[in-house]
Amino acid sequence: MARKSFAVIGMGRFGQSVVEELIKREADVLVIDKDPERIAKMSKIATHAVTMDTTEVESLREVGISSVDHVVVAIGKDIQSSILTTLALKSLGVKFVTVKVQSEDHAKIVDKLGADEIIQPEKQSGRRLASKIVSNNVLDFIDLNKSHSFIIVKVTTKIIDSTIINLNVRNKFNINIVAIRRDEDVIIPKPDDLLEENDQLLLVGKNDDLEKFNNWLKK
Repeated sequence: MARKSFAVIGMGRFGQSVVEELIKREADVLVIDKDPERIAKMSKIATHAVTMDTTEVESLREVGISSVDHVVVAIGKDIQSSILTTLALKSLGVKFVTVKVQSEDHAKIVDKLGADEIIQPEKQSGRRLASKIVSNNVLDFIDLNKSHSFIIVKVTTKIIDSTIINLNVRNKFNINIVAIRRDEDVIIPKPDDLLEENDQLLLVGKNDDLEKFNNWLKK
């Protein structure tokens, strides 16, 4: 039987402890972090160590993440990166994804995105997004911290039949479309994807920027 392969993303205290334990058990481990200093440290003990931004689907594809049996997302305080990384991993068909979460709300998001296992070393109560962005168009909102949130909005007639690239929310509003929810499917958005009636957009960004987009969407 082939030896099971693992990847651990995020080399904070928790991630390092996971890697060290896996290595003790003689597991094949791919270590990933965007901080080169952390990777330099872990490369001394890990099977493979790579410096990269795991929110980029193509970067993950290039390191062969789809062939890894079990990926642990141990990203620390950067919850947005944790969410985008989880989504990327599931879109690439990783068999099993475990995510370390910072709060109950973080757990809800990665659960919606298909995380197979959620662990919460430190329980934290989440704060809800201020009422300023609540509207009939916002279906759900979860605050990530004091300044950033994750929201789900209905596609309005204003943007039906628009492509993701033409909508260009990253440049216009400084927010990210994490995914499109269409019926029971969650779709990783591609530049030429057309938005359809009844679609829902899963968005992440600063509260002020999300509010600007939502106000523009309703006009």
